[in-house]
Amino acid sequence: MSRSPDSRKTKGRRPPSGKVREVGKAVVKTGTDRVPGKVATEVQWVTVDEDMAGQRVDNFLLARLRGVPKSIVYRIVRKGEVRVNKGRVKPDTRLNPGDVVRIPPLVQQARAEQPRPGSRVQGVMEAAVVFENDEMLVVNKPSGIAVHGGSGLSFGLIEVLRSARPEARFLELVHRLDRDTSGLVMVAKKRSALRFLQDELRQKRIRKYYHALVVGSWPENVDRVAEPLLRFEMPNGERRVRVSEEGKSSLTLFTCLQRFQGYSLVEASPVTGRTHQIRVHSAWAGHPIAGDDKYMDDASLKAFRAIGGQRLMLHARALEFSLPGSGEPMRLEAVYDGPFSGVLEELTKRSGKRS
Repeated sequence: MSRSPDSRKTKGRRPPSGKVREVGKAVVKTGTDRVPGKVATEVQWVTVDEDMAGQRVDNFLLARLRGVPKSIVYRIVRKGEVRVNKGRVKPDTRLNPGDVVRIPPLVQQARAEQPRPGSRVQGVMEAAVVFENDEMLVVNKPSGIAVHGGSGLSFGLIEVLRSARPEARFLELVHRLDRDTSGLVMVAKKRSALRFLQDELRQKRIRKYYHALVVGSWPENVDRVAEPLLRFEMPNGERRVRVSEEGKSSLTLFTCLQRFQGYSLVEASPVTGRTHQIRVHSAWAGHPIAGDDKYMDDASLKAFRAIGGQRLMLHARALEFSLPGSGEPMRLEAVYDGPFSGVLEELTKRSGKRS
């Protein structure tokens, strides 16, 4: 059967595929002929800069192709669709500065529109920055703000910073703090700084000092707790930690700073970095952190609320570390927030009246 003149004119041409728009550095096409909720990328050619260098190919791809299943990422590498300097590579191939990476067209899950942090919360977070250079910044995180979104939260500290700094090419958390813990959090502004600081953490060359208000009089002879910690889930899915021989080795160093009527202010320095480590080690020693609704008994929690306690009394007070790039030693300290200071002032008054 012969083709009509009109059909011959369109031979070899691409069918209409909707509008073209930019998402990050990848060009994506959207339109009615595409699968709803999906976006299709064009071929990407990415030149590796100094900050990208040193990554494995698989990690490089996984970071850029969010929404693409790992199985597909490894498949396109295995089939040779990913090229570095026009040559085939393996997933563990390390990238060097100046390498040109070819990423083939892929269908990705479209990212749902997320609520943007308002200007007020952006201003609060920017005002909480206590140190910044070209490599990193350190924030005195307020209590009640998570370090990242998820688990029902639209955004956390890192999302707020990214929203407040749209020109920033790279912002990643170096470590985490619990949502209800206030204090110092490091954020890398370069991938090289992230690698350096996380390696420093693994080698235990970064020292963290927390201040915690605990129930009771902290014993002079307890300056360390080295009980193994095991993570587990409650029947409702809530994450908890307990002391258990089946857990991971853990060590926290303690120093009593001040005693009040019914409470003590202690400095806790975690040598290991387990989930809820200071909170569980304090409770195991018989002196749970005031305001801790996970590891404090109901009667003690009620008594703390009666003196005006509003928050978990745990604060990441100080950091000692070497600056990425220069290696210069640095010590930073973060002031208490109003609710933390208010409880200490109230306890000081009560202790004075008693004497």
